[in-house]
Amino acid sequence: MGTPTPAKPSITSRQARRKPESLAKIKKASRKLFVERGYHATRPQDIAREAGLGHGTFYLYYEDKRACFLAFVEDARAELHSHIRNRVAASRSLEETISATLNAIYEYSDAHPGVLGAAMTDEAVIDAEGAQAVPLLLRWGRDWAQNVRDAIRNGSAVQGYDADIVGQAIVGAIHQCGSEGDRVGRKRQEVVDNLTRFLVRALKP
Repeated sequence: MGTPTPAKPSITSRQARRKPESLAKIKKASRKLFVERGYHATRPQDIAREAGLGHGTFYLYYEDKRACFLAFVEDARAELHSHIRNRVAASRSLEETISATLNAIYEYSDAHPGVLGAAMTDEAVIDAEGAQAVPLLLRWGRDWAQNVRDAIRNGSAVQGYDADIVGQAIVGAIHQCGSEGDRVGRKRQEVVDNLTRFLVRALKP
């Protein structure tokens, strides 16, 4: 009696094994193209081609380009959040926390050129029902608002502020100062130091 021939893996099982690898390729390709071309100039077939996959493979993971783009935005936000959290872990004072956070944002931007700029275009993405995606800057403002609430709660920030307003103001200041600094060639540390002093003076009791 001969040795049984091993059964060939079913198509479903082969797809299951390929799934994480294919998704990783699509994420990498979409990130590259969204950064290089922007949202509107990037098509699903471009992403699939860049990933070395068939056009139909894209739709196994994302309903459309918008869903793929919002996944890219969320990945960038999560990466930045993780980097900031690690950077500020050892901070003791309000000044150290703000300075470490600002430096972490710039470090991430330097390490991933163009990613934050591309991700911030999500405010222009409109879905089929006309509902607007939540802009990345607005979400950062909400994160900062929570930081302000925590600082007020532990006594390191003055009482009486509306944390939601202050959180959005901080993000606006960071974004505008960063853009202006890049435009005129201002030294990064000069921006961080001045913004840190300004925010600490405004927030401290």
